[in-house]
Amino acid sequence: MLSRLKSILRQNRHVLYTRPYELNIVGVRSGSVIANRFIDEIHVFYKVSGEKWNHHVFKATTDPGTFWLKNPMQPDGAAILASGQYVDAWEIGLHKGEYEALVQKAPVTILRDYDRSAYLDFMNGEKYTGLFGIDIHRALSAGKTFFVDEFSAGCQVFQDAGDFLQFMDLCKKHSTLYGNSFTYTLLDFRALRREALRRMAMGSILLGLGMLAWYNYD
Repeated sequence: MLSRLKSILRQNRHVLYTRPYELNIVGVRSGSVIANRFIDEIHVFYKVSGEKWNHHVFKATTDPGTFWLKNPMQPDGAAILASGQYVDAWEIGLHKGEYEALVQKAPVTILRDYDRSAYLDFMNGEKYTGLFGIDIHRALSAGKTFFVDEFSAGCQVFQDAGDFLQFMDLCKKHSTLYGNSFTYTLLDFRALRREALRRMAMGSILLGLGMLAWYNYD
């Protein structure tokens, strides 16, 4: 999986950090549109020395929970982070003033789901770019959380508190070496599948089949 992720970053001309302990943080959004579950992943990988890489995979959600889908903070709907790479858009700070996490410090792009249902809608709504408080944080302060509920209104949220502590230790090492700025890349396999199907419908059958095989990740 690590070689695959690095290939996707390179193919999309995204930044791939290669200095020792400089973090590549990549969210992988699953193919499901059912909300309120921790079915996505956050991958953290970094070079240690020479050609050796360390790679960590953490269960997470990259989508808002059902509570905020039905009761959005804004009338236009709940915020869903758009796929792409956001360079130096986060820093270590206090999430809601309560505990250390990665907090947004530069603009990102979101899609607002205005259906107010328990299902994630990625086909409608408008995109907005700005500061929305899209943080990278944990759910409960201890143990594993099984439902997203109110823990995410658009943030990227770790399911397991222990995983999050390990993640923050890595972030602090990165910060000591390279400064308090972090890049996050979100790969949306739902969007990649839609693009593959669109290409197939337009007649690029071989290319479409290749994309479906490459991005067939659950």
